[in-house]
Amino acid sequence: MSYGSAAADRLRGKTILITGASAGIGEQTAIDYAEASNGEVTLILTARRLEKLEELKSKLEKDFSTIKVIIAKLDVSDLKDIDTFFETFAEALSKVDILVNNAGKAQGLDKIGDIKQADINTMFDTNVIGMIAITQKILKGMKERNSGDIVQLGSIAGRDPYPGGGIYCATKAALRSFTHSLRKELIDTKIRVIEVDPGNVETEFSNVRFFGDKERAKKVYEGTEPLIAKDIADLIIFATTRRENTVIAETLIFSTNQASAFHLHRETK
Repeated sequence: MSYGSAAADRLRGKTILITGASAGIGEQTAIDYAEASNGEVTLILTARRLEKLEELKSKLEKDFSTIKVIIAKLDVSDLKDIDTFFETFAEALSKVDILVNNAGKAQGLDKIGDIKQADINTMFDTNVIGMIAITQKILKGMKERNSGDIVQLGSIAGRDPYPGGGIYCATKAALRSFTHSLRKELIDTKIRVIEVDPGNVETEFSNVRFFGDKERAKKVYEGTEPLIAKDIADLIIFATTRRENTVIAETLIFSTNQASAFHLHRETK
């Protein structure tokens, strides 16, 4: 997809940090930023799987001779890991123009009363505590420059809680509230806060949720034509390449067979 010369001009020379960039929406967003800018950007890509980031870095550098790609192994659920990351890459991170808070996860569909404490901790530490920690650190440089975009990957789950999602939905609702407060606090700046809330997207998300049970994960999308990572990446690129006074503040994005968290039309054979 060609994003046009205006998008390329607005992205040229920018530094973009994407968390959870080893697969799915994060990986596709990195690829799309490279394409939209014609390789005239610096990408800082983090994830827990360093080998996947190395593969992505090689691909991007092969396709775009001018691109600069920095990769780092980072577990956003670990505050000490976040501190080390910011100390190690202090200079590059001080220049971040676009932050894409993409890292997030769900663990299981246990009902309240049966949810393992470890799963509760993992979801809150990843989706809320880590996200807030990274945002606060990046925000300092954005405030000094009075510019920047913060993209928050939310979910329909943050708007429409469902059975079995008691913790995951709560984390995405927390992200949503945090994002709205942040936008209001930054009203006297040129920093944009952009919330993207996807519905059903076929990525590794369900495979992670069901602890590697691929058959169970596959059933989530059975009989539907879900969104793919590219659909969400397109929206992120679009939102962050508008004129600087234009904020795509929040979007709810579904495939045509979905109308709410649990309202999905499934084709039967």
